[in-house]
Amino acid sequence: MNLDLAIIGGTGLYRFPGLKNVERHVVSTPFGAPSGAIVTGELNGRRIGFLARHGEDHLLAPHRVNYRANVRALYDLSARRIIGVNAVGGIRVDMGPRALAVPDQIIDYTHGRFDSFCDAEGVKVEHVDFTEPYSADLRIALLAAARRAGIAAVAGGCYGATQGPRLETRAEIARMRRDGCDLVGMTGMPEAALARELGIDFACLALVANWAAGCGGEASISLPEIFANLEAATAQVAPIIAALLGEK
Repeated sequence: MNLDLAIIGGTGLYRFPGLKNVERHVVSTPFGAPSGAIVTGELNGRRIGFLARHGEDHLLAPHRVNYRANVRALYDLSARRIIGVNAVGGIRVDMGPRALAVPDQIIDYTHGRFDSFCDAEGVKVEHVDFTEPYSADLRIALLAAARRAGIAAVAGGCYGATQGPRLETRAEIARMRRDGCDLVGMTGMPEAALARELGIDFACLALVANWAAGCGGEASISLPEIFANLEAATAQVAPIIAALLGEK
């Protein structure tokens, strides 16, 4: 199999629309089973793979996702470019609800997750360079694709990855703002680091579902509003990916 691109779908993106010649692949890895079957199909004449990060029925909490199995399964199916689609909260003023962003940095606040392929019996420890956690070429291509699709996407920003599944307190977000975070989500790590260990080009397409706690002048966070915002932002993903696959 030769995949031109793989997408890991986050909350709200459990199936990728418009695929032709669809096949489902149940893949096993040395690190266990991924979140579900990997769906492959053709879009703009290019072969892509899709995996729902939380499972197609959203049964896996962020800290229960088998990130190692997910990334390894896509790698074993020949994926060498992966777009991670992540639902996030907005901290920075230009990253409010329904905005799309392509961050260039990340801070990891998670704990207790299996975050390296080296963490296995008999495997040699590798220290990968993670100075720039996302692949610059893929980020640039993703932003260019958004422009071609006529969709606004914020270039750059720092993603703060928290443990979840609960949302953050006002004080936690205030600390993250001081740390330099512009977005907050629960699934950005260890996905990006695992891709780097395997030499996969990886970029994040962040979909802002809500203002983070204490941001945007809102006193509280409404779950119905979160899902409405996320649905609107998710509708922009397929046109961007189609434009990305249409690149020469």
